[in-house]
Amino acid sequence: MRLVPGSARILAGPSADPVRGEVRWAPAKSLWIGSMTLSALLLGPLFLSTGAVLLFLGSSAVTLCAGHSVGMHRRLIHSSFQCPLWLERLFVYLGTLVGMAGPIGMIRIHDMRDWAQRQPACHDFFGHRGGFWRDGWRQLHCLLHLDSPPEFRLEPRVAEDRFYSWLERHWMAQQLPWAILFLAIGGLPWLVWGICARVAVCVTGHWLVGHFAHLEGGQTWLVDGAAVQGHDVAIAGLISMGESWHNNHHAFPGSAKLGLEPGQADPGWALICLLERCGLAWDIVTPQLLPFRPALRRVAEQGAGCPVLRRLAMRR
Repeated sequence: MRLVPGSARILAGPSADPVRGEVRWAPAKSLWIGSMTLSALLLGPLFLSTGAVLLFLGSSAVTLCAGHSVGMHRRLIHSSFQCPLWLERLFVYLGTLVGMAGPIGMIRIHDMRDWAQRQPACHDFFGHRGGFWRDGWRQLHCLLHLDSPPEFRLEPRVAEDRFYSWLERHWMAQQLPWAILFLAIGGLPWLVWGICARVAVCVTGHWLVGHFAHLEGGQTWLVDGAAVQGHDVAIAGLISMGESWHNNHHAFPGSAKLGLEPGQADPGWALICLLERCGLAWDIVTPQLLPFRPALRRVAEQGAGCPVLRRLAMRR
């Protein structure tokens, strides 16, 4: 086995193959997102209210920013900053409430996809290829089963954490206490918009950003030899909490800051900076602190206004 650069959890032997595999319908995953989406479409218009929409917007912003972007992605998956364990667990819990998967499932999906995308070739599933509707069906309702996958080895810190193991086993059920609370306070409008519509929109939106971020959009950097390149989807910078600056992320995956250019909205980074000022975040990783990547090269002038990126480009 050899350790794959960029991920301490993927160990790829000589037989590991990111190309050959079969996309199969995943009943639990499909019924979960299908029921949430259908409920939102059918019941959302019937139970529309100002309070319900405000709840939808507020809960979506908190779970996506503090939960998915900062807690799950930048902290748990990439360790791009350090924080107290209680805060990490709180943010990961909020990330679980987005409704995509549990913490261990999110790590496995993310790392397997990143490993495949960095290879010279990979399955169309990893590259979001095959057309818009087909990709939507595959990503939201199916799973890819590789014929010869690499080994996924979770680090003991996470694997032995009882809270994360509990979240992983019961990640769908985490909506239930909030559903009861919303129903008690705001009735069916709060239940439909605070749970069903939020989960449906956030999960589908995550796929949409991922679809376009791997196919089209601005590029400042290319990773030579990688089967899939990242693109910046500018229109989604704010609502994705900075996650749509995906070309930046492919170039500097360990960076806590995703919006690297002037004008690139990155609410997740803003939250990390706020935590730092409060003494709740430290050892924050930015591009200039990352090791040199020989395969990374600059292809555009989009970063001309950023001194840090100018220096990085000169190093390469």
